[in-house]
Amino acid sequence: MSKEKPPESAALRLSLYLRHLRTMQGDGKISSAELARMVGTSGARVRKDLSYFGQFGTRGRGYVVGDLRGQIIDILGLNQEWKIALVGVGKLGTALLRYPGFRRNGFHITVAFDVNPELVEREVAGIEIRHPYQMPKTIRALGIHMGMITVPAESAQESADLLVLSGIRAILNFSPARLVVPAPVRLKNVDFTSQLEIIPYHIAETVALTGSMLPR
Repeated sequence: MSKEKPPESAALRLSLYLRHLRTMQGDGKISSAELARMVGTSGARVRKDLSYFGQFGTRGRGYVVGDLRGQIIDILGLNQEWKIALVGVGKLGTALLRYPGFRRNGFHITVAFDVNPELVEREVAGIEIRHPYQMPKTIRALGIHMGMITVPAESAQESADLLVLSGIRAILNFSPARLVVPAPVRLKNVDFTSQLEIIPYHIAETVALTGSMLPR
């Protein structure tokens, strides 16, 4: 196993490799070059990413799909069910509650929280909605370690503080607010607007390289 600490980008690419390996027969074989083409990187990058976590495959013979798939699942911690608490049952929160892809990959939104009295004690997609004052007791009782925040920006830090107080170890933040959490807690921000804003830059860059014109 490499002594070098894996960068976060390597773990992200492992997720991409796994996505493709899940569509393949387990007893088949795949080379680093073939896997690289599927995700738009190089064979050297695939081999480097895997080297952070151990010895995979046989030089010149590639990888057994089923074995590599199982090893990546173990590395990413996807060999168990992960329970999630969602805070904020607006349009985005409701869409996430209804999204079937989480459950297929071992992620289960187990409970949701919202201050709207019209939502409290109701269910969305079979998931009970509770008031945030119940958060610490509920999260600890259900053994939840992951949280999602989909509240407006002005309520996001308070929601994060309450999740941390409840024992949450990792937070996926969909709000536009920049949050502060204690060092042991892992925070990931999902900023749709920022990602959307850089797309015109890439379009303009492509236009400049090809000499084509943007439609008006």
